[in-house]
Amino acid sequence: MTPTTTARRLRTALLPTVLLAALAAGCSGSDDAGAEPDATPVAPSSSIPRSDGPSPLATPEAGRYPTYVALGDSFTAAPLAGPTADQRCLRSAQNYPAQVAEALGAELTDVSCTGADTASLIGSQRVLGGGVVPPQLDALQPDTSLVTIGIGGNDFGIYSTLTGTCVRAAAQDRDGAPCRTALGRDGVAELEANIRTVGDRLAAVVEGVRQRAPEAEVVVVGYPEIVPADATCPELLPLAEGDHPFAARMARLLAQVQERAAERVDVAYVDTYAASDGHDVCSEDPWVNGRVTSAATALAYHPLKVEQEAVAGLVLEKLTSAG
Repeated sequence: MTPTTTARRLRTALLPTVLLAALAAGCSGSDDAGAEPDATPVAPSSSIPRSDGPSPLATPEAGRYPTYVALGDSFTAAPLAGPTADQRCLRSAQNYPAQVAEALGAELTDVSCTGADTASLIGSQRVLGGGVVPPQLDALQPDTSLVTIGIGGNDFGIYSTLTGTCVRAAAQDRDGAPCRTALGRDGVAELEANIRTVGDRLAAVVEGVRQRAPEAEVVVVGYPEIVPADATCPELLPLAEGDHPFAARMARLLAQVQERAAERVDVAYVDTYAASDGHDVCSEDPWVNGRVTSAATALAYHPLKVEQEAVAGLVLEKLTSAG
């Protein structure tokens, strides 16, 4: 995902030094989290509980946000949660940006992409099929009026560790904590440090957005609760018994880091984690798919359509209160 020398110089001139410095602190390739974390067969959609989900309760006055750019990874792109609008990025035509744009009557430029990390915002990203997509920040214009950002879980392979490495480790010891044991104290400390670094990168991303689109309302959208701390469901989320609390704690830390980053740079934050309480993978009404990819519902460990509907409502409420 290394850009050409000319493109790199152009981005260096346009973006704040803080953004480049934050991303230089180390980044995982987008390949890890862009792939399905657990290669499993496609299952019929009837195996996943359905919910109509909440409808948006409030909408800003028409015309306030005429131009909207959505930045993010697969939790924004929502692969397979509705008809696919972009095959390279597995972006759903019914993801939350599409729903928000429809409600606002806004012109949407959605560049969210499965596998994206913060480096994908200033550098080209390799995508499914071997191609590349341009840096996401290139979609911003001086007159962009609304920007949503949902990014960070793919940095350092954070989510692929929790839903890939840890899931595979469970086969060795279902009752223990093989993933946490394999990482060791130093590995756990490094993972926590990497998650905290995501906060610095996210804050730097916002500053980059502000330089490109100085008049835009910026909203950071957090991740939903995926792993419950107090329940297990091996058929949907096959983590070892002892690794469940560990994975839940790391996912919760990531959500907290996102919120603090938004507060630090004084932009709105949509707390999807809190809103999804009781809608984890193991719940009776999940917002996130389990281990089996379904072409009719969602990629494994990714948002279901009901989650995207809920997030759209949360974004619209945030924009209404901001007004």
